[in-house]
Amino acid sequence: MPLSDEEQRILGEIERQLSESDQGLAHELSNTTVYTRSFRSMKLAALTFFVGVGVMLATLQISYLLAFVGFLIMLGSALVIERNARQMGRSGFEQMTRNIRPQAAERDASQRRRLGDPGDTDEESEEN
Repeated sequence: MPLSDEEQRILGEIERQLSESDQGLAHELSNTTVYTRSFRSMKLAALTFFVGVGVMLATLQISYLLAFVGFLIMLGSALVIERNARQMGRSGFEQMTRNIRPQAAERDASQRRRLGDPGDTDEESEEN
């Protein structure tokens, strides 16, 4: 059931008051999604997985038991990644990558400007 015009107006006032009173909270709420926590856990688990690989490779010649601990770290990390991937589903991945792509494009453009490389501009494409 959609909101009435009066309810939408009241909701808009509440949002405006929130953004005026606590800008940090309003910014955090507007940028946080349902999938943010799962995605953050997956990134941490991926980092932990590579730490496990490093532990396993570094300790394989020293002790098989320590290498097995590295393997267990990798296994635990893989299970965390799998569990969070199931929670996010396809729509969660699409939403998170949609949020990442504009940030990466903006970062690349600012790096090009700093290095003096304008990248593809309309002027260059018109000359060709």
